[in-house]
Amino acid sequence: MTAAWREQAIVFVAAVAACAGTARLGLWQLDRAAQKKAIAEAIRTRGALPPLPQAELARDAATAAAQHHRPVLLRGRWLAQHTIALDNRQMDGRPGFFMLTPLELAPGDVVLVQRGWLPRDFQERTRLPAVPTPEGEVRVLGRIAAPPSALFALGEGERGPIRQNLVLDDFSRETRLAFRPLSVQQLDEPSAPPEPLQRRWSQPVLDTGKHHGYAFQWFALSALIAGLYVWLQIIRPRRARR
Repeated sequence: MTAAWREQAIVFVAAVAACAGTARLGLWQLDRAAQKKAIAEAIRTRGALPPLPQAELARDAATAAAQHHRPVLLRGRWLAQHTIALDNRQMDGRPGFFMLTPLELAPGDVVLVQRGWLPRDFQERTRLPAVPTPEGEVRVLGRIAAPPSALFALGEGERGPIRQNLVLDDFSRETRLAFRPLSVQQLDEPSAPPEPLQRRWSQPVLDTGKHHGYAFQWFALSALIAGLYVWLQIIRPRRARR
């Protein structure tokens, strides 16, 4: 093989690899858009379902994932001594705390409830407003969700009533409580008395448009590489020979 043919072969292989790689990235972006569209549809359809009976609440992670975003009606007893305030959480752009309290459904059966949001006291960061926690059996209307998302933290193994993050398995070992593999975001009931807790829970941002835009860019780059190869390696040399 002459040096010229070897150079052409290298250019051809590089062009094919670049076209294939950029086209694959475009397909990946379309797949991401389809996934987010499916999540948005699940949020819409599950949210419109009637509240899930307490007896059907998931006990394993796979079933819990299939129940995310669905309304649920629970009855149990607050374990107020294990209430945790998650710091640096926002609602409507304001910094504050997510208040979490375990709800005992039955002895040895507990679910973590995200009870709502409270604003931070800027004069004394560790001061928390009083949260009404009734004793005895309570009724909780909520929406099934994953445990609270983790924020960046410098250390691990946090303790105390105010924390940056809460890992459900670690919290279970700390409190010796058997938690279901999910959490419940409590919702306001029209007939309930007003509370200081705010419950305007945000939904995942599912912007499929940007993925379609990225896909177009990758496909356009793939087409550009193919076009440049055809022009520089085939059409222009032929014109030059003529």
